[in-house]
Amino acid sequence: MCFAHGIIPLALRTSLHSFLASIIKFESHNKGLTLSYLVKEIFYSIQGEGFYSGRPAIFCRFSGCNLWSGKEADREKAVCRFCDTDFVGCDRLEGGLFKTKKELAQKIEKLWPDKNIKSDRPLVVCTGGEPLLQLDAGLVSVLHENGFEVAVETNGTILPPPGIDWICVSPKAGAQLLLSSGQELKLVFPQSGAEPEKYAMLDFQHFFLQPMDSPDREINTRLALEYVLSHPQWRLSLQTHKILGIK
Repeated sequence: MCFAHGIIPLALRTSLHSFLASIIKFESHNKGLTLSYLVKEIFYSIQGEGFYSGRPAIFCRFSGCNLWSGKEADREKAVCRFCDTDFVGCDRLEGGLFKTKKELAQKIEKLWPDKNIKSDRPLVVCTGGEPLLQLDAGLVSVLHENGFEVAVETNGTILPPPGIDWICVSPKAGAQLLLSSGQELKLVFPQSGAEPEKYAMLDFQHFFLQPMDSPDREINTRLALEYVLSHPQWRLSLQTHKILGIK
């Protein structure tokens, strides 16, 4: 199969990224290799979206995504064109190249305010970009050993390693959804080709509609509210961290 001028259809490009990520993980596991982790930033805040909105958490933002390069010049030809996150490189707070699972887990643990204070189990949210390009079972295990509950926010195009405590999938129109079960499905709304009806029968415990953050945000919020009120299986998710003006 060949494509003129090197142009690969978006759906195939997504599948290729997922396939290559799976091969890398498989080969590394079987050869005993230790992969390093490229992390954009790590910070402590509250979860601003979805089921755990308002809950304190450490956010570990992995660099890279399989649906967009992160470069504005590529946005119009990307699978995901509405991303509002900078996930390129490792130049933000506490970001960097971590050579071992233990090194990254220790960095995450140091940002939790005080593990001696009585509270829920400390939560780390692995996000991106697309965190499942890098997050593996070994890192999940080390984070568990350090006392953390591990959550992931993924576009659902890559199958996760075992052991993750909370899986939140945010499907994107034009991307093949491989991950069809988890704790939370959070759909940015509206998306042509990713209507809520397409996902309502999937095996998730909670379903959220989140208004797309764009110049039409007020209209999108009204549309999402109307849909939720007429389809009570769904709940409304607002980006409260943006409302509060925090990270």
